[in-house]
Amino acid sequence: MFDSIISFLEHTDPVWAAFYATMFTWLVTALGASLVFFTKDTYKRFMDSMLGFTGGVMVAASIWSLLIPAIDMSEGEGFQKVLPAVLGFLGGAGFLFALDKILPHLHVNFKQVEGIKTPWQKTTLLVLAITLHNIPEGLAVGVLFGGVAAGIPEASIGGAIALAIGIGLQNFPEGIAVAMPLRRMGMSARKSFFYGQLSAIVEPIAGVVGAIAVAAFTPILPYALAFAAGAMIFVVVEEVIPEAQQNKSSDMATLGFIAGFVIMMTLDVALSG
Repeated sequence: MFDSIISFLEHTDPVWAAFYATMFTWLVTALGASLVFFTKDTYKRFMDSMLGFTGGVMVAASIWSLLIPAIDMSEGEGFQKVLPAVLGFLGGAGFLFALDKILPHLHVNFKQVEGIKTPWQKTTLLVLAITLHNIPEGLAVGVLFGGVAAGIPEASIGGAIALAIGIGLQNFPEGIAVAMPLRRMGMSARKSFFYGQLSAIVEPIAGVVGAIAVAAFTPILPYALAFAAGAMIFVVVEEVIPEAQQNKSSDMATLGFIAGFVIMMTLDVALSG
């Protein structure tokens, strides 16, 4: 099956390939949100382990799918070779830091609204919290497909697919994390599902933008890959890990992180080879 998918995407315009891949990641988010049609609640231990899993996938993807290729494709030696990755990483982290301070949002396990003060409803704030996670994820997938289109050896179609699969896997609990709290607040199952899936609709947009940018300006690829990595690591450290550690099941969150890291690392190495 993977061979068929790889063959199809190899012969597809890179922008469309990025769009298809990020539509897959959006679909998995929608699948997670669809659980509200069957139940109003999930076990906290399960959600904490899934949040940990999300963090593990994002960290492994940042290293194997983004930072290592960014360094490998950079010219020069020593400090000169790592400089594009450093600058891109700092840029991505700084970009998400600014969004975190400006964009109003509310995380499930926290009561305090972050960002600028706003009269927006809790529904909107919960959706925006997960949307913050999804911007760098969609961008990362798009940038990698753009690198494939540019013919960069370090950017393989298998690696891009592995990244999309990994992002998709960790999007499942993100859909749950938005939809379930809304359902518990008394919102209808249909509306809870709508807002749950809506949080990931930004991924296809970011994916297409990333693919177009890299395909048009190939020299920026190392910076763009590291930018996506920096944004993802910021999200993990600032949001995912603290949220996963709020309840008494921190061990489950830690084990989830390890499982996510190992799965994403394995996917990247296996499919990139």
